[in-house]
Amino acid sequence: MRSSKPKTKTKTKTKTKTKTKTIQIKKPVIRHIVKTTKSVTAIFKKEIIQYLDSSGYLSWSSRERKYIILGTNSPKNGLMQCPECKLGELMVIRSRTTSKRFMGCSNYHGGCKASSPLLQKAKLRATKIPCTVCKWPMIIFRYSRKQKWTKQCGNFNCESRNAKPAI
Repeated sequence: MRSSKPKTKTKTKTKTKTKTKTIQIKKPVIRHIVKTTKSVTAIFKKEIIQYLDSSGYLSWSSRERKYIILGTNSPKNGLMQCPECKLGELMVIRSRTTSKRFMGCSNYHGGCKASSPLLQKAKLRATKIPCTVCKWPMIIFRYSRKQKWTKQCGNFNCESRNAKPAI
């Protein structure tokens, strides 16, 4: 049989009003900050040592928004002496017709045929450091920001470029 006692539930609610104040602390917004690392400063230091003469100086270019080395043996004049003709200088050239990059001798019109194709889609830096095998300048490149910089010889036919690294 069932019991006839009614089941009742009692709920007690206590309402308490609490006033809270929220304080917002505004942090200063810092924008356009370049975080320099040891590798970035090492690359910059190598470039300055490589191209800066005793007569050269750094100058700020407001148009290009970067420092430019003036009064030096800058790479625009050529990277190094051509190993084939010994008269011209090897430099990075962009073709007018195909707009492709290649490394060639400035004495091309004088009869020197020293030239080598370069990587087209990679970010590229040509250095004045000669290759140990063929004496052409070394290039440093990478395809994306996620990759590390890779160094190889600028000469397409160099043996050091075709050699596989030993595992």
